[in-house]
Amino acid sequence: METVITTTIIASAILLAVAALGTALGFAILGGKFLESSARQPELAGSLQIKMFIVAGLLDAISMIAVGIALLFIFANPFIELLK
Repeated sequence: METVITTTIIASAILLAVAALGTALGFAILGGKFLESSARQPELAGSLQIKMFIVAGLLDAISMIAVGIALLFIFANPFIELLK
């Protein structure tokens, strides 16, 4: 039983790390592309900024889903029920 709990916690940590890394890379690419496109066409900066914030919200939602799944595995581990 301790092996299942330990493995679940390690898997949750890996899930959180990958989600954080993916979100950080996504924000970096998003910000870089926004600055590049605003420099090319400054008159579209307002429109591009609105679209950038919408995509940033969707990008952040992905990591929040990963946090929710990791917390589910940590505090309400469904795999322990399979051992009984």
